[in-house]
Amino acid sequence: MGCLGQCTPRGRVVKTLLKVMLLCLLVQAFVAVHWTVPALGTDDEKVGFRWALGALVERDGESRLESVTRDASLRSGERFKMMIELQKPCFVYVIHHSAQGQIALLFPYSMTQFDTDYRVGRKYSVPEGDAWFELDEHPGKETLYLLAAPERLKELEGLLSRYASAEASAGEELQKQILETIRGLRKQYRELAAPAERPVTIGGTVRELKVPEAPGRPKLDTIAVDIRSGGILVRTFTIEHKE
Repeated sequence: MGCLGQCTPRGRVVKTLLKVMLLCLLVQAFVAVHWTVPALGTDDEKVGFRWALGALVERDGESRLESVTRDASLRSGERFKMMIELQKPCFVYVIHHSAQGQIALLFPYSMTQFDTDYRVGRKYSVPEGDAWFELDEHPGKETLYLLAAPERLKELEGLLSRYASAEASAGEELQKQILETIRGLRKQYRELAAPAERPVTIGGTVRELKVPEAPGRPKLDTIAVDIRSGGILVRTFTIEHKE
């Protein structure tokens, strides 16, 4: 069919643009049906929780709560406490390795807690309730391990459970296996930890001491920090107690 009076060069350009636009719409519709395009800014963080490590120290005759985020020195009689608040469904562990070589699971309070009393949004204190860890009169060097993972660390849990009920003769070998497992996790997932992460010194041979929450005493959640990771995270706190 030949051009009529409106088939001018300008009219041909308009028709060409309309054809191009129609073709683009058809291509977009085809892609939408046959492919799923990932959204920009997708949140790939699998571990998320708030964490606080606070020391109740005596300074200038007053007791005050200090956030322990870098090297610190505590004296005999001073106390510290931890808080965990999940922001994503993940699994957090706090493990204590004493100067005498003993290992204790501080959090969860028991292995059954993950199945019974463990949920996002709840604040968990370590030690539980109003108890605090207090540095006793014996200087020593101890270690706290903070681990978090999207899934339960079944191998580590199994070793800890066996160690808790083991005879003394088998305990030493299990201690080595537990520490080797933690170090292996730390090495494997080091790139997911905070940049330039290093051990944090906080001080002390510890014991639990009931310290009632006095009115006006600062709460641990006021010094809490957010911790995020795309996978397993391991942090180490080296404890040195000075008299």
